[in-house]
Amino acid sequence: MSSLFAAAALLALSSTAMVAADTIRVAIAENARSAEVRGLNIEVSELGCAACPRGGWRTDTVRAVVGGLGVEIGGRSATAFRLTSDAPIRMNGREYPATLEIVRYGDGLAIVNEVRLEEYVVGVLRAETSERWPVETLRAQAIVARTYAAFLRASSGAKPYHVVATTTHQMYAGHVPASSPIWDAVRDTSGQVLLWDGELFPAFYHSASGGYTEDPRAVFAARNMPALKAIRDEFSGAAPHFYWTLDLKLADLTDVLGRNGYDVGTVTAIEVIERTSSLRVATLTVHGTRSSARLRGNDFRRMIGYETVKSTLFAVAIDGPVARFSGRGYGHGVGMSQWGAKGMAEQGYKAEKILEYYYPGTTLGWLGVRLR
Repeated sequence: MSSLFAAAALLALSSTAMVAADTIRVAIAENARSAEVRGLNIEVSELGCAACPRGGWRTDTVRAVVGGLGVEIGGRSATAFRLTSDAPIRMNGREYPATLEIVRYGDGLAIVNEVRLEEYVVGVLRAETSERWPVETLRAQAIVARTYAAFLRASSGAKPYHVVATTTHQMYAGHVPASSPIWDAVRDTSGQVLLWDGELFPAFYHSASGGYTEDPRAVFAARNMPALKAIRDEFSGAAPHFYWTLDLKLADLTDVLGRNGYDVGTVTAIEVIERTSSLRVATLTVHGTRSSARLRGNDFRRMIGYETVKSTLFAVAIDGPVARFSGRGYGHGVGMSQWGAKGMAEQGYKAEKILEYYYPGTTLGWLGVRLR
């Protein structure tokens, strides 16, 4: 749609979408019982502890554990600790820029990377795409990842972080060398976000659509969910999981259902009851020797495993002791297909057209802070 970039001259968003800070807080670990962080001359300081001595100390290794109602590091206890260094800080074999905070949250620790939003977007692209992909694919991905992150930042509430560095939200690779071409794609689009009715929205995306995208309202129940129509996707055919098959033992399926509170007995049949407009399974019924259970297609996929049942765009038949699935696509199908975006770029489409295709009805706006 031509309306997407008709709004590109906007210099500010509505008051609802504006965010003052240029940083974002990324949970690189949640519910941890302990954490070990390494670096060069890390400065450690306590947060939220009125009785703690002023100033911190420096070390190359930080070991944190859950203690009492807070966090313990080197015999000191506080509700949180802040770690800073001039060099990247390493955890679990990955380097992270800027600042880390180790925060007591719930029964465990949250390890939070506080980083500039644009630098975070670079880390997302490193994890979610490939440096070898076309630059227009990377530019489109940068705008989408920034939009999703900015929306989550604005709606995170009282949590000590805005976004999680897993497929729960977006993958995040941490520090990315300045030589990476991903930096150019992020700089080229710095500050650009998609808007729905003039506001930020959860710009979901997925690996491969299988030929059709999905209406987000059929999958998610998030605030400000746009009414993106499902489209026929002509560009995802080269995706490695455009077609997939799965043989699942009925005994294993019986165990999975039981662990999730559905004691149907031994599974004997799986019946698709309803499909969405994109032909994905909306509801299905699993019949067993004791009873039957009606499930949402997305809940069924979650129970079995998102990497096992790669999408809800599938057919299924029972063959003796096995349920045989035949499906297409990888992911929930909402928004941009990453492999479709790659296919479009390879055919000469610019990032603007890629976004128009996968997010019809959206416009482009700007956040207040840009990458220099």
